[in-house]
Amino acid sequence: MTEENKSSENTTHFGYETVAKEEKESKVAEVFHSVAGKYDIMNDLMSFGVHRVWKHYTIQRAAVRKGQKILDIAGGTGDLTAKFSKLVGENGQVILADINDSMIKVGRSKLVDNGIVGNVDYVQANAESLPFPDNYFDRITIAFGLRNVTEKDNALKSMYRILKPGGKLLVLEFSKPTIPALSKIYDTYSFTLLPFMGKVVANDSESYKYLAESIRMHPDQDTLKGMMETSGFDEVEYTNLTGGVVALHIGKKY
Repeated sequence: MTEENKSSENTTHFGYETVAKEEKESKVAEVFHSVAGKYDIMNDLMSFGVHRVWKHYTIQRAAVRKGQKILDIAGGTGDLTAKFSKLVGENGQVILADINDSMIKVGRSKLVDNGIVGNVDYVQANAESLPFPDNYFDRITIAFGLRNVTEKDNALKSMYRILKPGGKLLVLEFSKPTIPALSKIYDTYSFTLLPFMGKVVANDSESYKYLAESIRMHPDQDTLKGMMETSGFDEVEYTNLTGGVVALHIGKKY
């Protein structure tokens, strides 16, 4: 193996920056520690509120039923968890999992303040090595979190392991616009307005610069579909939302 290959095996991207793999987790953690307190308001501003439509569509496609066990990975401030809690009822279970304790604290406080207690648990966990039994969950969701994972293949395999046969994984993530004109507008917005809003609202332009870069480094729709298939998922499909700015990938386990 050449020195160049060894180097590439030990490094990954943090936005457009190349870093050692063991450094990425802490760098991503710093970003989300920084933005946790303003996460919800920035989501509304960044997407002009459209993130709520994307998440609503994801919840519809999840087709959750009473009594089911749901895992919301990178659950953050709990938007999906809140909806799933109502859908599964008192005999169901929803686990909000996030690698970042600041995000979990904000999410727990938000849900408790809204009276969502009883069937929701909170677990700090790395998506690459999820601490749950095999074949445990009926549905697994990860919304706007996969692009921050260092070893995405390991995370997908970990999700496959803990998903029940007959269950579904839903990956909602920023993707590659399918309309050239939209792509140009999106680039201008991402690298100009997004860091500016981060500076004004969250006093942190660098974190939002990273978030824009991380979107560009994330696998495109077909590449992610192939990664899911390689990890064992069947009938993998994706739906482009808002012209491919976001895509929802769904895979089943037989």
